[in-house]
Amino acid sequence: MKIEKRGRAKYSPMRDYDVNEVKALLLNKINEEQEAAQKLNISNESQEPLLYNNEKLNLTSLFSGCGGLDLGFELAGLDVIKGAEKTSSILKKRDLFFKHREESVFHTVYSIDMFKEANQTYRMNFPQSVFQSENDIRKVKFFPKSDIVIGGFPCPGFSEAGPRLIDDERNFLYIHFIRCLIQSQPFFFVAENVKGMLTLGKGEVIKQIIQDFESAGYKVKFKLTNARDYGVPQYRERVFIVGVREDIDYDYEFPVETHGVEKGKLPYVTLKDAIGDLEENPGEWYDGSFSSIYMSRNRKKTWNDQSFTIQASGRQAPLHPGGSPMIKLGTDRWEFSEGGSSNRRLSVKEIARIQTFPDWFTFSEGDISKGISKNGRLNKVYKQIGNAVPVELARAIARPIAEWSLKNKNKLMKKRNTNQQLKLFDQ
Repeated sequence: MKIEKRGRAKYSPMRDYDVNEVKALLLNKINEEQEAAQKLNISNESQEPLLYNNEKLNLTSLFSGCGGLDLGFELAGLDVIKGAEKTSSILKKRDLFFKHREESVFHTVYSIDMFKEANQTYRMNFPQSVFQSENDIRKVKFFPKSDIVIGGFPCPGFSEAGPRLIDDERNFLYIHFIRCLIQSQPFFFVAENVKGMLTLGKGEVIKQIIQDFESAGYKVKFKLTNARDYGVPQYRERVFIVGVREDIDYDYEFPVETHGVEKGKLPYVTLKDAIGDLEENPGEWYDGSFSSIYMSRNRKKTWNDQSFTIQASGRQAPLHPGGSPMIKLGTDRWEFSEGGSSNRRLSVKEIARIQTFPDWFTFSEGDISKGISKNGRLNKVYKQIGNAVPVELARAIARPIAEWSLKNKNKLMKKRNTNQQLKLFDQ
């Protein structure tokens, strides 16, 4: 629902929603997306063989980005084989991890994303056996058969930090996630999105989304999680939607929070724990002035806190925790106690740590031969990291599926479609 008034985006959102109007709008937009997909008439389709592994659960990654969710699934699948402590030790060294990663119970066969640099990053860090598509998901006519489908469908239209337009076209890309489920019929799916989707349209949007996922033949659960509760040094609230195919006798339960102040839990991981050793060698960071919007709120945490949410923007990156705290002058007005030159944004290396990527994980800066400015090339990396699901959060969400799948592998193999599609039909 939007009104014809210029705002932070193309339109400003309406503050009050009529529930019936919301439902009608949602159904209309969903029908539009479905009809458009059915009318696809893609010529010159290529046929590429997918490298399935019939001894593992084959995984398709939608909106894969640089692969935070994907890597988390790999780790969960390795945890149940080697144990979490051993897996974490292996993860510290790239060569060692690449040697053992194929032992995971999960095997990624296909990924798709439109972000060029993120795709380059994915290729640098994941096996070449993964077929990588750089198409617009709306133009993919057929998706491959898979045992698991995962992905964080784009979220700007749901974000509380953005205009929150109910009929933002980006809000309906999840329909193509569902289209993939209908074609692929995986045993499980995991989708991730921002907290704002829960309240958009007075809750009608999330109700419709869950109903649509259920209509594809899945038992669906969703939960608002905070990454810091699972060992991530960051306050980051995200919604996970998990589905189990109706004919699978499994009741997925979200993992219990492992970190917190309660008795029996591990202490929260702090910025000191995560990046304290990088003070002398932080790597490059986005520099430049701080806008009035940036200075409208506190941007600095202490060493003993968890980071603010890492955003997909170098300019909006939180401040390094060193030095004195910011000072509040009034409503939406803050300043630096030591002057702007004594404060800097978190570096690329630091935010990668905060998003729990291993140190060896390499990020593409794009074609640096084109003379892109330092901030320009770094911002491509900030965007990739900020858009990603924290690896350790993904690992926690995936582990119950990995554990159950390992115990029930024979049952799943019997249920696997014997006519599994061995070709990928894509543009």
